Amino acid sequence: MDLKPAVETALREKYTDFSGRAMRSEFWWFVLFVFIVSAILSLIDTMLFSGVLEDIGPLNAIFSLIMLIPSIAVTARRLHDIGKSGWWQLLFLIPIIGFLIIIWWAATKGDDGPNEYGPDPLAGEPAAV
Repeated sequence: MDLKPAVETALREKYTDFSGRAMRSEFWWFVLFVFIVSAILSLIDTMLFSGVLEDIGPLNAIFSLIMLIPSIAVTARRLHDIGKSGWWQLLFLIPIIGFLIIIWWAATKGDDGPNEYGPDPLAGEPAAV
């Protein structure tokens, strides 16, 4: 899965879908998209609002709020792919350690074949070399 299909899946098809599984590529392309757009909006906020608003730029804040639900949903689906409940995202509340654990799990290969959260999302795609 490339950038465009990953973002379209997360934002159009599965905006609030917390069920099923997400491939590593879907998750990581979506994270890259959010990171790049957030960085661009931070630069625009700095150019437009420097000196007016010191702590937070309004464009980046609005974008972050819009991306909150799809980010939680795609992370839950990614955790489902490795056989874990989406509730494990609560580890983000533990500074540093929780973040590192979630990143490790997000980078882990998903379960082969179906698991309790649904069919293997890679079942119809050729294996990456």
